[in-house]
Amino acid sequence: MLTGKQIVFTAVNTAEVLDVEIGAPEAHQVIVKMAYTTISQGTERANITGNLDVHAFMPRPSETPIFPRYGGYSDAGTVVAIGEAVTNFKPGDRVAGWWGSHKSYCEFPDSNLIKLDDEIPFNAASVAHIACFPMGAIRKVRLEVGEAAVVMGLGILGVLAVKELRAAGAVPIIAVDPVESRRAFALKQGADVALDPNDADFVEQVKALTGGGAQVAIEVTGIGKALDQVLDVMRPRGRVALLGCTRNKDFTIDYYRKVHAPGVTLIGAHTAARPETDSYPGFWTVRDEMDAILKLQKGGRLDLQSIISEVHSPLEAPEVYRRMLTEREFPIGVQFDWSMLE
Repeated sequence: MLTGKQIVFTAVNTAEVLDVEIGAPEAHQVIVKMAYTTISQGTERANITGNLDVHAFMPRPSETPIFPRYGGYSDAGTVVAIGEAVTNFKPGDRVAGWWGSHKSYCEFPDSNLIKLDDEIPFNAASVAHIACFPMGAIRKVRLEVGEAAVVMGLGILGVLAVKELRAAGAVPIIAVDPVESRRAFALKQGADVALDPNDADFVEQVKALTGGGAQVAIEVTGIGKALDQVLDVMRPRGRVALLGCTRNKDFTIDYYRKVHAPGVTLIGAHTAARPETDSYPGFWTVRDEMDAILKLQKGGRLDLQSIISEVHSPLEAPEVYRRMLTEREFPIGVQFDWSMLE
């Protein structure tokens, strides 16, 4: 029996670090000793605040949020135990996982792990699953080399989208966010220009920079006003990936003038829409996407470590999440280092 810690959202706006026990793995299960787990602010904010729309394909259980809830879905560590039917992993393997949690030891189906080359550090690998989300959106808009791209919203998904668009050959890459520190960070991560959407001439700025409008956009805020602004800066027949979760439904879009007439394509880019087994153009499985992200990291095309701004002991989680909920300029890349518990 393994014992450890887990970060648990026990009530609205409340994170606690609780003791947990891990039993023997089931037949197709792998137990991983976590090295790092990475915060994904949008998803974890929705969970800790009690948002009812946190599962895309499940009905709301009630009008009252149910706790406990859990954060963390992008992680890396070392295999410590395997189930009797597991053949593709062994204790000691370095792995990155998807759909784990902020926990000392995580139980994974053997289908939710990928081996890591020794050259890939755990802290970079812990960002890989989060990096799959914007990469999937970029695939769906079918970006062509040399096309202009707008990224609306510069949280961790938006900044990763900037980095991946640069690797994919977009130019110029226009990063958009009302928070100045996030714009500055996006410029360091590869954006060509960073703009404030609250500027009165925002639309004119984008059109001047792109020669008439962007061909592609990654909308990461999930806010209706931001989507409306994105549509204003698209050129005819542009493609917009809806990566941000539009949990706030209180907005109206003039679809006739902004989508229908100019022939703009709106594409749902939720990661749950991925195929389960076979990848095909524009729609890759999580495993294939993870493999691609890690190859880009190893080959020097995509530096995931550069996005990491703060690293904390898991015991600091209550204060970290308090800051996440209250600080407008909460850092982009925040990780928990589980070795700090040793």
